[in-house]
Amino acid sequence: ETKASVGFKAGVKDYKLTYYTPEYETKDTDILAAFRVTPQPGVPPEEAGAAVAAESSTGTWTTVWTDGLTSLDRYKGRCYHIEPVVGEDNQYIAYVAYPLDLFEEGSVTNMFTSIVGNVFGFKALRALRLEDLRIPPTYSKTFQGPPHGIQVERDKLNKYGRPLLGCTIKPKLGLSAKNYGRACYECLRGGLDFTKDDENVNSQPFMRWRDRFL
Repeated sequence: ETKASVGFKAGVKDYKLTYYTPEYETKDTDILAAFRVTPQPGVPPEEAGAAVAAESSTGTWTTVWTDGLTSLDRYKGRCYHIEPVVGEDNQYIAYVAYPLDLFEEGSVTNMFTSIVGNVFGFKALRALRLEDLRIPPTYSKTFQGPPHGIQVERDKLNKYGRPLLGCTIKPKLGLSAKNYGRACYECLRGGLDFTKDDENVNSQPFMRWRDRFL
């Protein structure tokens, strides 16, 4: 018996009593997630799936008095189906439905922080992986997208009738602002339409963002 499973048994509330709802019929507005779950020894798959739904929505390890100040049934995630993974030992696919009211409109950060956040450190699970995610049109329409489209970009560059060609400056980290600017200049002088900062570039000591732009 593992240390984690012993600690899990010390909990005071089974998640499956509230968050495992095989009778639930999913709605067109639900965000649906499929998790590959490996429970700790001694943890039933239904409890593991319910734990994922709980920890990524409204659940906590015990009942608290503030539960009565809201409608948990309205906001909770629900593990509505669980099935074994063919050919794998002690692995299951847990299907979880989340109501839209759990998430901020137009925020990828909020959505993924909730669904794939601290639940990955939950002790009832030996391993967890998000396999699939269905985002309903009702939610995807709340994302505004880029401030303007490709036509505006072409107008600003005065480049039409062909694909735009750009590159990311390398090495992505370590260049001073002066040398970074030199690399950008040579790229544009050589015929590129634009250059792009690597996602790791922010405002590190070797190149503060203000120096990069000024």
